[in-house]
Amino acid sequence: MATILIVEDDALLLDALSGQLQQLQFGVCTACSVAEAKTLLQTQAVDGIILDLGLPGADGMDLLTWARSHIAGLPVLILTARDGVDDRVRGLNAGADDYITKPFNMQELQARLQAMLRRARQPAFTQASSAAGAQHTTLGPLVLDHTAQTAALNGDTLDLTQREWELLALLAHRVGEVVTRDDVLAAWRASPAAEPGQAAAPLASNALEVYVHRLRKKLDSSPLAIRNIRGLGYMLNKP
Repeated sequence: MATILIVEDDALLLDALSGQLQQLQFGVCTACSVAEAKTLLQTQAVDGIILDLGLPGADGMDLLTWARSHIAGLPVLILTARDGVDDRVRGLNAGADDYITKPFNMQELQARLQAMLRRARQPAFTQASSAAGAQHTTLGPLVLDHTAQTAALNGDTLDLTQREWELLALLAHRVGEVVTRDDVLAAWRASPAAEPGQAAAPLASNALEVYVHRLRKKLDSSPLAIRNIRGLGYMLNKP
């Protein structure tokens, strides 16, 4: 059972949200301020945080920054009344895994929370090969060298950008399985390598479609194919 820390100073909302999550079989602990949340996080293990930004005293963003520097990989979902684009961008850039504005739908919050926790258990692109304990992956005519981060098709080295390599490595590691769009975007956030000419790798969902299109073209002469699984994500067919 996953334990969620809810950081919220609205007593009525805190009580309602706690009750809803407990009905969904989550463990729940609560804090009403940044200071209280920090103290709790230093004494108790949690699997994720639902974080309000408008807290008394220190801002919720301060807790997000602190958590990112002290607790590696802890997923954080911001739940706030701040609905401006700048606020969303600031929160996501600071390391939040998701951002929902109030008022909210409980079913959507539940779905996003579960997706966030599921992604937190997924290996990042750069960890996929080491998790499998292999330096090379061979899929028919395609050979991936995880140490050098290169791929060769029919003996010819493919010209891949960093993001293309990361995407191909994840698809190859889970060949024959669906890789969701959220899995990909979460792994990009966990491994923010820049593309040539860019200050930072894009995290937008439409950027993924561009990289998939590029990879399809580069694998076009092979029996390998990246399938679009409607409504779910992508899958690399077994050769």
